Amino acid sequence: MAKTPFVTAALGGLVGAFASAAIFYSAAPQLMGERLVRASLLEHPEIILEASDVLRDRQYAPLIEANRALLETPFESAVQGASAADAEVVLVEFYDYACGYCRQAKPDIDRLLAEDEGLRVVYRELPVLGPDSVIAARASLAAAKAGRFEAFHDFLYAQGRPNEQTITAALEHVGLTLEAIEDPAFEAELQKNFELANALGASGTPVFVIGNRVINSADGYAAYKNAIEAARRASS
Repeated sequence: MAKTPFVTAALGGLVGAFASAAIFYSAAPQLMGERLVRASLLEHPEIILEASDVLRDRQYAPLIEANRALLETPFESAVQGASAADAEVVLVEFYDYACGYCRQAKPDIDRLLAEDEGLRVVYRELPVLGPDSVIAARASLAAAKAGRFEAFHDFLYAQGRPNEQTITAALEHVGLTLEAIEDPAFEAELQKNFELANALGASGTPVFVIGNRVINSADGYAAYKNAIEAARRASS
């Protein structure tokens, strides 16, 4: 039977519709997937930061593992919190007494230590802000060698930016003098810290190493807390 123009047109329309539907069906998952991903990112932009953290952790993990003993072994008494045997998480801080951001981070670290009995904090001197920084770092190492790091650390930070007067006062506070900073072991310790910080991509201070995460800034209490919990989960 011959097809009328109307039937031919209808069949053509159906064929076109089916063809369009097939194209849409094959492309829909990709198109919808992209739209869903975009919508999710717009609604939850923190996903990008979390992905960045994961990527960064994977990048640094082999380096940190290879140097963990060096990173987490304190110089004498330059450590606070849980003992090495009882520590669940170790936070390593590279810092400079002249660094305002390091001073800003101190109350956050103190709070974390007060809240978390399983946290161990290892302090590593990284004097990058001039001669006063270097003298303060050497004085801190002298206090650490004498077993009086914590008292020195808290006292000097409370004085503000270090100078000859405040450093001398901090040493006197723990029963030491400026002569105590002249020890070849201190230079070796500082050199080691600079090498470790450089390997971790440090661009300044503070630098925190928590588990396999490197935080190269004073990101605040919540960031340190999240990194501690991530490290605790990873080790459990």
